[in-house]
Amino acid sequence: MEPLGRAAVGAATTDGRAPRPMYHRRMIDTASVEGRRELRFDSLEAMLDDARACAAIERRGELRPLGNWTLGQALNHLAAWIEFPYVGYPPELVIPEPLQRAAQSARSRIMSEPMRAGERIGELPGGTLATEIVPTDAGLKRLESAAARLQAAHPPLPDPAFGRVTKEEWTQMNLRHAELHLGFFRSAAG
Repeated sequence: MEPLGRAAVGAATTDGRAPRPMYHRRMIDTASVEGRRELRFDSLEAMLDDARACAAIERRGELRPLGNWTLGQALNHLAAWIEFPYVGYPPELVIPEPLQRAAQSARSRIMSEPMRAGERIGELPGGTLATEIVPTDAGLKRLESAAARLQAAHPPLPDPAFGRVTKEEWTQMNLRHAELHLGFFRSAAG
């Protein structure tokens, strides 16, 4: 698995400064992006190693994003989703019953197969939650903290789509999620 990073115009910074909004960029259809890294994490530590490598590549100014998000934004997004069953799910995350049934039937596939780019969650603006732009170091710190929490404790709150999940199931779902998002960052060197 190759590490990545990002330092293009509008990229998140690692020095605590807020990144410049990327309003001038046209939104990319992430389902059709070519050249994404194909990742497969077998542990939270492997996922964190890749996230740290991406941040290091970004610090060198050699990270190339292939999607719409900054690295800090992606790391923060991953952390938020890991945290939801510990701190509570946002009230706007309402999964209709037919989608809950579909999620239940796809549960093992979702834990074992790669997630597809470009999918959206219902009618949520932007298709998902926790998409705010944050500096890379802040996103990485939050992701490390969320991963440590998941490593230490079973998720107490049921998922809106899957219901109760075990620590191992929640870990696998979040590893697949991280593979998706971190796959959109490549080293400009290759």
